[in-house]
Amino acid sequence: MEAVIAIIGLLFLLFVAAGVFVTVKAVQATKRGVDRTVAQARRSVEDTGLRARKLAQPGVAGELAQLRLSLRTSMRATQDALRGGVTEDASLSEALGLFERLSAHGHELDDELRRLEREPDRAATSARMPELRERTERITRSADSLRWAALDRARKFSDDDLAALNDQIDVEAGALRHWTREPAAGTAPDGDATPGRQAASGSGSASGAAGGDGHSWGPEAGEPQAITARDPRARPSYPWQKAPHGESTT
Repeated sequence: MEAVIAIIGLLFLLFVAAGVFVTVKAVQATKRGVDRTVAQARRSVEDTGLRARKLAQPGVAGELAQLRLSLRTSMRATQDALRGGVTEDASLSEALGLFERLSAHGHELDDELRRLEREPDRAATSARMPELRERTERITRSADSLRWAALDRARKFSDDDLAALNDQIDVEAGALRHWTREPAAGTAPDGDATPGRQAASGSGSASGAAGGDGHSWGPEAGEPQAITARDPRARPSYPWQKAPHGESTT
């Protein structure tokens, strides 16, 4: 009896521990989802503000907003392309590591541009604009190079796979048309036998007849084989097909 009570108590503790573990995981997942949503909303608001300042504020302020916007757009697009592609192509892991190093320089530049937006000395900021433009161009050019290389690699793999699939389809299509053969030797293009062949067939027709009654139960040698028609009830169905009335797709 004591052993039964101990087992029941142990099972109860295991259920409680499992419930606590599941609850903690669910809370963490919810928190990550909320943080991701908040971060995306913050980025959208900041990007909208940058676009507005680029158009509404001429001079140094508008140019700073333009630099930040181009930097953030390029880095975000490259990040999405590499992180989305590395799940299918492990060779992109090295490129992703290089992008993470480049991203550190991008964040540093973005923070510096943000501070200069609040700098009251516009003359000093204007003097630094050539260097800031050059740094922004170098970072965005490297990010764009990584992104386009990853996209070209994915497109190349897709083209190779499509070419191989087309070759397989051509082979299968030729196999399905197995009845289309070249005429046998000694047969005219219109299917009539040559005179020599007619004479031979005429002299041997009686001896070659099955059962002695002049009728054959099978095809003659060289005749094309008949094609067996498909059973319309056994035709395959596909997810995009609409089921006919009275039938159901599987």
